[in-house]
Amino acid sequence: MADDLRYVWEQPEWPNLRYDAVQVGEVVAKARRAQGVVEGKLAVLGFDQQQELAAEAWSQEAMATAAIEGERLDLAAVRSSVARRLGVGDQTGPNAPRNVEGLLDIMDDAVTRCAEPLTHERLHAWQAALFPTGYSGMTKIMVGSYRAHEEPMQIVSGRVGREQVHYEAPPSVRVPTEMDRLLDWFNAEAEFDTLVRAALAHLRFETVHPFKDGNGRVGRVLVDLLLARDSGEVSRLFRTSQRLFERRNDYYAQLEKAQHGSVDVTEWVCWFVEQMQAACEAASRVVDDTLVKARFWLEHSTKPLNERQRKVLNLLLNAGPGEFEGGMSTEKYKKIAATSRATASRELIEMEALGLLEQVGGGRSTRYYVKLPGWVGAFRAWVI
Repeated sequence: MADDLRYVWEQPEWPNLRYDAVQVGEVVAKARRAQGVVEGKLAVLGFDQQQELAAEAWSQEAMATAAIEGERLDLAAVRSSVARRLGVGDQTGPNAPRNVEGLLDIMDDAVTRCAEPLTHERLHAWQAALFPTGYSGMTKIMVGSYRAHEEPMQIVSGRVGREQVHYEAPPSVRVPTEMDRLLDWFNAEAEFDTLVRAALAHLRFETVHPFKDGNGRVGRVLVDLLLARDSGEVSRLFRTSQRLFERRNDYYAQLEKAQHGSVDVTEWVCWFVEQMQAACEAASRVVDDTLVKARFWLEHSTKPLNERQRKVLNLLLNAGPGEFEGGMSTEKYKKIAATSRATASRELIEMEALGLLEQVGGGRSTRYYVKLPGWVGAFRAWVI
């Protein structure tokens, strides 16, 4: 293999990865500012509101980290399990399968026990929780231990007979030594910033690829643990796996590039920290929407509304400006509120009269939108 295509673990300097501290420092500063904005906005929310945000973020993170591996989870089951764990929201939904509960277990363990050292046993337990039956799909795999005595561990894509090898991990005989090194480094907390440590920890773990299966999910939980050490429970709101899923082609490409050639991983660290910044900015927008909803209900707290009307208003507020396609019609209200058409029409008109909704159009084209600055204009774009 040509020198410029050698795997990083074949380099004499491995596993001492290096990066340009000045270049990385500039990226970290921007991410930290974005993180600070989120934490500042959260300070004005009550505990219950923060928990509700954390529950939804955790649910979406579980969906995303599984989706990166090509696995689709039942969102309703994930949400109900998370709700029961945090004691918020609707806890009466369907039960999640054992492997999904296992994923939520390790995500929770990373946050609630973030201050504890990372050990081989803890990593083994995380991986085993993902495969409670000892099978990955139809294939029996080693669980609760590192891979051993096997063919080369390769990351491939493409159909059978035309596979493309993207990466080949160190042979299994090297895994115990490599994981000793990784854990020594991880627990020493040597890097100047936690976000940099998260980028390097994820890369180093995925490069060693210590397990037969589950490496991606466990590697992203390492990021969760480090963020929790940095921000505590607030870290649940930073949907890093969701961001990586949204940019998964770049994610794969950046990982593959960093795993070949030089031990200088400046490009990888900068890219990863930039995704953290984007995740913080997305979290900031979610908090903004929550603040808008809170102010709306505070302003209209004395308005006489029934449960149907509150349900529909919350649906529109949760969707956000321009996101409830087509606005609220009488027919939609009838179905959502499980009521008659006459009642739906009357209750929509009542809410308009109370200053909660604004009507656009007339006749069969009548639509109602939450009466908030900037919201009605955004919704009108759907009907133009």
